Amino acid sequence: MKKHKPRKPFADRSDLEKISAQWTKLSGLHAQDEWSAAVVRAATAAEIAANFAVRKEFASRSEFKSEFIDNLLVWANGLGGKIDRILIPVSKGERHHETIKSLKQASSEIAKKRNRIAHQGEFCSRKTARQIIGQAKGFIETLVRIYEPEYALKDIEL
Repeated sequence: MKKHKPRKPFADRSDLEKISAQWTKLSGLHAQDEWSAAVVRAATAAEIAANFAVRKEFASRSEFKSEFIDNLLVWANGLGGKIDRILIPVSKGERHHETIKSLKQASSEIAKKRNRIAHQGEFCSRKTARQIIGQAKGFIETLVRIYEPEYALKDIEL
């Protein structure tokens, strides 16, 4: 019998490892026609990508402790808040500011669908799931590549 390496606890993983775990989970959910759950995982991966970007921005220009940055992430309240309240303002004047601003609409659409599923019990069709997951993939790769130019999510069959 093949032994499995014990998994690193989720809380101990880096943001990029957490994104990868969410992406793997959503591909399995999508394959099982669990479209609404897959969309929630895609939105979660996008929000973790925003966390990653916020941490990178603050690490490059401050000596704030991680606890303070974690509190900012909670204060920002969701994907839209992290883009609007932290990333757009903190990147002003930087060469990647326009790229981050260009992600605002996608972040809004991803968060809106996720919130309808999570807070109103709305279901999601396969077509809508494909659309939102595609937007999330584009959002994540665009944002993470600002800091990790070679970053790519694995392709999943939608």
